[in-house]
Amino acid sequence: MKKLLAVLIFAGLSLTPAWAEKYVPVPSNVKLPAKYTQEYIDSISDEYKNVSKEQIFHVALDMMKDTSGEFSRKALLGHNVTQYPVKVMFKDLSEINETYASYDAIGWKKKGKLYVYINPKHEYAPPGALAALLAHEALHQDEYNSLSEETYAWTMEAIVWTEILKRFPESNNLESALVTRENVLKQLLEKGAHTNKYIKKTVYANEGYKNLPLTSPGFDYK
Repeated sequence: MKKLLAVLIFAGLSLTPAWAEKYVPVPSNVKLPAKYTQEYIDSISDEYKNVSKEQIFHVALDMMKDTSGEFSRKALLGHNVTQYPVKVMFKDLSEINETYASYDAIGWKKKGKLYVYINPKHEYAPPGALAALLAHEALHQDEYNSLSEETYAWTMEAIVWTEILKRFPESNNLESALVTRENVLKQLLEKGAHTNKYIKKTVYANEGYKNLPLTSPGFDYK
């Protein structure tokens, strides 16, 4: 009997509690604003569980609240053309296509569902920078793309990043490649007096977009 009890105790200690496997916590080396204690993150995670199991994205989505990225946040939650939550995850983009290897992120539609795949090199990026990137990618909801759509998405990304920096200045981690990207977009936005003037020029000069049409559904040429 004692032997059986010892086995049961050992087995019980070896089991990982179900709640511990539910979400992937924010990496310990990612600096978060004081608001985002583990207790607070756990309290919001159920709202975003259908988007991602990674809590760094839960924080990013929460940061998007009350910004110009609110439309994108709701789109990620399921208020999009598919009416399903968008699945967000880190993924080696070269597995999809070798030409995507250096991309920061891509939006993807497969079997009627939307996905946002983010380059794993940004796994330790500030969630505020990920929020700006997601505000961009959530705008791509179909198989069609255009110069006008990319201009709108990049401008939205720059606006959201600017707003997040005002609320969470600690997001400006200059060691992050994603923050470098966001700051370049912010500078282009400011250079154009908060219009898309210089972002548009950058989009049109991007080699990756050279075969895109001027417009796509929902995005008119401007």
